[in-house]
Amino acid sequence: MTVDLTGAKWFKSSLSQGGDACVEVAFVDGERIGVRDSKNPTGPALVFTPGAWDAFTAGIADGEFRRS
Repeated sequence: MTVDLTGAKWFKSSLSQGGDACVEVAFVDGERIGVRDSKNPTGPALVFTPGAWDAFTAGIADGEFRRS
């Protein structure tokens, strides 16, 4: 899937400490969610469908991605 992220409006969480070690999120075309590394804004980005984004964020909330 190729999504044009040129005009995307990226933002960080309000809980961000203001450093540059954050992820940024953009809602693209109302149908996709982009995620990128704030340290590398011209680098690659992940793009999620709304359902995949909901599953991903639910997994974060449930602790699925914690390192042991």
